[in-house]
Amino acid sequence: MRSERGMVSVEIAFGVLLSALVALGLCYLIAIVIQLGQLQALAGEVARQQARGDAAAAQRAEQDAPPGTRVRVGGSGADVVVDVELQSQPWGGVIPAVGLSARAVVAKEEG
Repeated sequence: MRSERGMVSVEIAFGVLLSALVALGLCYLIAIVIQLGQLQALAGEVARQQARGDAAAAQRAEQDAPPGTRVRVGGSGADVVVDVELQSQPWGGVIPAVGLSARAVVAKEEG
């Protein structure tokens, strides 16, 4: 009969490696979700400022965006529509970029 001594060590090593990979994947997903939330907040802020007619505040809000973010402001009748896009790379160039986008629609304020 062959000795199976050391097999438990190999199994534990693979288990730890797999657990580490799963943890890294979850951290990456959390980073993506956080960036998506930031984009949605940016789109909402720019749309609100544009709906009020405050272009200077909208410009300041756009300057707080992550590098590489594209902000497009448009109109749809009585609404202001803001689309925000970003090729997200939360960990630099280690993992390929993920395209994120957010949209906000706010009614124009009268007065």
